[in-house]
Amino acid sequence: MFRKVLVVDDVDLNDIAVMQVLKELKVPTIESSKYCDDALLKIKRALQDNQPYELLITDLSFKEDYKASILNSGEELIEAAKKIDSNLRAIAFSVEDKPYRIKALFDKYKVDGFVLKGRRSIEELKAAISNAHNAEKFISSELSNILKTKSVGEIDDFDIKVLHYLSVGIQQENMEATLKDAGITPNSKSTVEKRIAKLKDYFKANNTVHLVVIAKDLGII
Repeated sequence: MFRKVLVVDDVDLNDIAVMQVLKELKVPTIESSKYCDDALLKIKRALQDNQPYELLITDLSFKEDYKASILNSGEELIEAAKKIDSNLRAIAFSVEDKPYRIKALFDKYKVDGFVLKGRRSIEELKAAISNAHNAEKFISSELSNILKTKSVGEIDDFDIKVLHYLSVGIQQENMEATLKDAGITPNSKSTVEKRIAKLKDYFKANNTVHLVVIAKDLGII
């Protein structure tokens, strides 16, 4: 089992629950933080002391308060932490249920597990920790289909921008100017047309309104 784990969550009850699970799994060194920036400093210091953390368990969303911060989400913390320590394993523990965001955790941020906070979260967190220790991925059972949804994995940040602009009422013919104003490239009319056509095909949408509805249902925007 892991010997040193860092828990990052700004809600005390969640923090306590995770730490109780780790104690039951007989993890000897368990530390915590309520801020992503502080957590990253702990990870850096642990490496300098040659006593690195082996596992990071973090929430994804953190409420703003009086303390200014650089890292504002669990994704940002995971990305920064893994750049510092490529051996560090990470589990996201969150109420987040948007398919695109969860899939990105595995595809982009290379997490070892995702546990949805809920009625079965304690049981699933134990399984996720054990899996991570054995270099196996874990995702809460009710969300397992997300990793098998090909269409969600095939869209990129540009597609999401286009979908967002469509969702706030920007017409396809005005998209080129909007993208240019935002400094986003590519931004040509033909590129926008091709992307929207591709998205309609992926999601089997009848028109742009239908496309936006599907994207919202999937949690992409």
